[in-house]
Amino acid sequence: MKPDESFIGQPIRSLQTMLRTIAQIYPSQKSVVPDGVYTKQTEAAVSSFQRRKGLPITGIVNNTTWDMIVSEYERCRVETAPAQSLQITMNPGQVFRLGEENSHIPLLQTILFVLSQVYESIPEPDYSGILDVATQKSLIAFQIFSGLPPTGELDKRTWKNLALQYTLATDRIENGSDL
Repeated sequence: MKPDESFIGQPIRSLQTMLRTIAQIYPSQKSVVPDGVYTKQTEAAVSSFQRRKGLPITGIVNNTTWDMIVSEYERCRVETAPAQSLQITMNPGQVFRLGEENSHIPLLQTILFVLSQVYESIPEPDYSGILDVATQKSLIAFQIFSGLPPTGELDKRTWKNLALQYTLATDRIENGSDL
């Protein structure tokens, strides 16, 4: 196993992290907090693993136990990739109008909220999950701000502008730039 950079020189913490990851997949596996100290909880988690795998139950990690933990950890570990930009796909011609409910509307409301914190001309929407009157007012203000037709409806063109402005707004917030 090639440990993550933060685990180099920390074999107990590596062991605990692997056991914790395995426990997230297998409920019968006892979990442990990765603190780098071989406590009774770590011993119990090792014993639990050994029991599940039919190994002698010693609570001590020998080469066989270690190799089996590493192997199972590799199967359980979720590979992570660099974060991708969020691409919401709308069907051609799809438009969300006043009173409509859709899984995209809470995200719309969140984006509009962030924009309202950066741009005074955009009022805060409600968090209703519905394209309600407050969300429509916020959306119209955003459309005017962006030079779009102020329809109060969410279409593909408005969505693309929302995504762009959201990225710019969060960059300003995170970098403390002047507005």
